[in-house]
Amino acid sequence: MWLIGFLIVGFVAGLIARMLVSGAGPRGCIPTTLLGMAGSFVGGFLGYVLFDHNLEAGRIQTSGVFGSIIGAIVLLWLYRAFAK
Repeated sequence: MWLIGFLIVGFVAGLIARMLVSGAGPRGCIPTTLLGMAGSFVGGFLGYVLFDHNLEAGRIQTSGVFGSIIGAIVLLWLYRAFAK
């Protein structure tokens, strides 16, 4: 069940990141989902390092969803920087 939730949150985070950052980037459902999932890892890591949040506070947290979106935005910027 956690995998389905991870995929859904990843897809939504990837969609929101692609809406907020315009321009060239990976297109399609699978790359968007992978972007959001990778952003979730980046956002989760940053949330753990900066705010000391982890899974003991619950699996889906508001800060984790926002962290996923921010992580996906950072990955999109990095993709564009290295794709040129």
